[in-house]
Amino acid sequence: MKSDLVIEVVAIRGCCPVYKKGFVFRIKQGYKLVADAPICMHSLLSLAPYYASLSRGVSPGELRLAGPDGAAYVQCLDPQEITGGGTVTFRITREEAGEGVKP
Repeated sequence: MKSDLVIEVVAIRGCCPVYKKGFVFRIKQGYKLVADAPICMHSLLSLAPYYASLSRGVSPGELRLAGPDGAAYVQCLDPQEITGGGTVTFRITREEAGEGVKP
């Protein structure tokens, strides 16, 4: 069974025009993007290689994405040091489908 993924903004280097620290969105049932506010395309591209595996139970460690707390971590593709934009770091955790609160 596929788990839902909870994606949380945990850090921003520079200035991101879309996200604030603490913003959360979800990927339900392995493919349904659910959010209460706009989502940045850069962030979706950074999640794309991993969301299917994570939602199917592959551990963040197996994907070499695990932080010290065991959650998966990725960052958006905007290189703040070069573009002057903002590089956003995301924490990705699993929850059983239907658990939690919206989004």
